[in-house]
Amino acid sequence: MQDTPRSAPTEATTEPLGAGATALSSVFAVLVGLVVGVITTFTHSQLAPWGLIAGLAIVAALIAGFRLVFGSRVVGAAAALGVVGAAAALALPGAGGTVLTLDAISGWVWALGPVAIAAVVLLLPRGRRV
Repeated sequence: MQDTPRSAPTEATTEPLGAGATALSSVFAVLVGLVVGVITTFTHSQLAPWGLIAGLAIVAALIAGFRLVFGSRVVGAAAALGVVGAAAALALPGAGGTVLTLDAISGWVWALGPVAIAAVVLLLPRGRRV
């Protein structure tokens, strides 16, 4: 029996996004991140602590989802920027002096949680695709 050379298995490679597609995807990710950030900032203090836990889980799923779907840290970072920007803007006192993020443990966790989640999700290496 003769050994025949086997061809190497073909690996499915993904095309990296071009500059235009990355820019358009990033704009979409920022807009979705802003919407998610506004909604979760309004609801994080309701039904304590479940609203906070659900909000952080939604933020993690959003950032990880954009990173996985588009295969780019840039698009994931854009989604994180939208969420963190909305949360930060709504944490500032409004015209009437009221704030949506209270000076309590839940407010501090909400202010710092999305930033920590974004850092972890964006800094993890991409797993091998099978």
